[in-house]
Amino acid sequence: MNLLQKLFSFNKKNKSTIPHGKKGVDKVGHRTYVGGLWDEIGKLQFDFLVAKGLKPSDKFMDIACGSLRAGVHLIPYLEKGNYLGIDKEKKLIELGLSHELDNKWMTLKEPEFIISNKFEFEKFTKTPNYAIAQSLFTHLPPKLINECFSKLKDHFDKEGVFYATYFISEEKHKNPNKPHDHGIFKYTIEEVKQFGDLNGWNVEYIGNWNHPRNQQIVKYTLKNN
Repeated sequence: MNLLQKLFSFNKKNKSTIPHGKKGVDKVGHRTYVGGLWDEIGKLQFDFLVAKGLKPSDKFMDIACGSLRAGVHLIPYLEKGNYLGIDKEKKLIELGLSHELDNKWMTLKEPEFIISNKFEFEKFTKTPNYAIAQSLFTHLPPKLINECFSKLKDHFDKEGVFYATYFISEEKHKNPNKPHDHGIFKYTIEEVKQFGDLNGWNVEYIGNWNHPRNQQIVKYTLKNN
């Protein structure tokens, strides 16, 4: 079985026909690739963050920013240089910038972007005090989730707030062994608490935040604040 056959085999098992990575973006477009519900989920994130205290002066990191479903709201709202977006798919960011964000905002707000699949938060020029990983951990195995928490700890404001979403399972779920942008990964509440606790984070399970696909949200803050 060649690489492409393995890719489509993996997608089939995960009830997805969208190829992983750039090929998938080319096939279905930048909005569908990140899950669709473009306006609804983008506005949901923005409204939630502002309600939780996000101010224009805060430095915000959008982890797995994709094609800027949240970024189109956050970049105009935040002060110049305060939006930090990181994603592994360069094509998604490029299409988000060219199709979704008015050119004037790049000049006025100067958002920063990092292309990385290794959580290279150290490459940003600023240290965020707010962050969100919306529909990222729903596609990652525990090893990579722990890596994200471990690396973020060293490049995050000591009094900052990090929000992350999950598909919650009442019982431990048998997840895929490898990450996939359209695979379904589910975790128990105990597991999502352990991701934070084992990596130096306090955990507050919030739960429902009116996500249309029932992803639940969790608040993390660094220990020893």
